[in-house]
Amino acid sequence: MRRGKRGYSSKPMSKQILRESLAVRRLLEVNPAELKDDVVAINRVTKVVKGGKNLSFSALVVVGDNHGHAGFGMGKAREVPMAIKKGIEQAKKNLIQLNLKGTTIPHQVIGRYGSAQVLLKPAAEGTGVIAGGPVRKVMQVAGIHNVLTKSLGTSNPHNVIKATFAALLSLKDAAHVAETRSKTIEEVTGKSQEKAAGGV
Repeated sequence: MRRGKRGYSSKPMSKQILRESLAVRRLLEVNPAELKDDVVAINRVTKVVKGGKNLSFSALVVVGDNHGHAGFGMGKAREVPMAIKKGIEQAKKNLIQLNLKGTTIPHQVIGRYGSAQVLLKPAAEGTGVIAGGPVRKVMQVAGIHNVLTKSLGTSNPHNVIKATFAALLSLKDAAHVAETRSKTIEEVTGKSQEKAAGGV
């Protein structure tokens, strides 16, 4: 087991753990009309058989409703449109609800999958999505408009997408943390509602 750098000692999320996490937090009640899809990558796959080579295409797709719901999927078919369609159908089955704080995320988090690492940091209003490649597309379909990201390690889009969702699955809101620690929200966040009211 490798130790994480810079104080992060989280173990890379395996395929089985990520699949179980998506299954537990799967969201079923989403308006299909609000879902938007975006193609992350399309690869040409060649399978060598006895009679020659069979060509097919695999498509990696992300789906979201811009209101904190997102999912990803992969489809494979002989034609590109059919591969994209299969990827969209699988992504809709993997939809999850994210713990967001307005238009950003509640706290800094890092997600790991294989050799891919994705760092997500909350940003102030007006910052925009500071991300590139697959991470930007996930943020856009999920409805996260202000966030700072950094992709570390491999640039393989499949592992980057899974590391991004591993980070998003790790997000926790203040109410959940307060309930887990048997404390109030003010004690967890370090803020007092009385002081805030007095300042106003």
